[in-house]
Amino acid sequence: MSAVKLLMIGGGALFAAMASNPAWAHTLSLDKGVEQAPVWLAQALLVVAWISYTWGAMHRRPATGPRLAFHTAMAIAAVALFGPLDTLAESSSAWHMVQHMLLIVVVAPLAVLARPLPQWRAVLGGTADALWRGLHRISRHPMRVALLHAAALWFWHAPGPYIAAVQNPTWHVLEHACFLFSGWLFWWAVLRPGRTGALQASLALLLTVMHTGLLGALLTFSRMPMYHTGPAALADQQLAGLVMWIAGGLVYLLATVWAAWRWLHSMETPTLAAPQRPRGQHPGSASFER
Repeated sequence: MSAVKLLMIGGGALFAAMASNPAWAHTLSLDKGVEQAPVWLAQALLVVAWISYTWGAMHRRPATGPRLAFHTAMAIAAVALFGPLDTLAESSSAWHMVQHMLLIVVVAPLAVLARPLPQWRAVLGGTADALWRGLHRISRHPMRVALLHAAALWFWHAPGPYIAAVQNPTWHVLEHACFLFSGWLFWWAVLRPGRTGALQASLALLLTVMHTGLLGALLTFSRMPMYHTGPAALADQQLAGLVMWIAGGLVYLLATVWAAWRWLHSMETPTLAAPQRPRGQHPGSASFER
């Protein structure tokens, strides 16, 4: 089967699944016109990325674990971005935060664990090699990526950008793109840093635990609603803060503990693997690979 036919069949199946749901059908309504063009574009990109991976996996067969991680990530992304959850997020800060946390602490790390670049490269060839190399260079600096991720989180949870994203589909799609891109880079940097970056990855995760906890606490203990109006707006915002503070923070905290253990283990490994010192050699003359 040719690539074009495969993309058409896969895209048609996903489009039909979306359109069969009333919420998705409302999103895809032609009455929305040009206003919904960014949403359609995001849906098309999701379809292309998903089908391209599936096609590439025929040539570069991944292991079962990474393949399952990728398809799970894409399915959750589709539900979070284009399903009923997206409709609920328009009027509820709590559901909006659930949507954000699914993208940042579920979809993004699963996409990293899936390691989809070989499969996409099998489809794209060498046309995107410069992009992959650039992203790989950036991912070697966990603290810088953590700061980029922090900037995206704090910017889009400020009242102005948040309300703009809720009211305008273009800003909403851009918000989610920022979360997915910065989240993917962040988890790439902290989950696959190599031995030399293990300490930086631990510190980057610790920084993220602290600043996301602070943002969640600000939303939880705020005495006035920042995003919506109405009698239940403040309680809804406080629940959103707890979602980030507790649910999201737990994922970051567990990852921090794991990264710290990995760093400590990497410190012990060179010592255990050190060559035997010849008799009579001074201890200070032994060299160890760092």
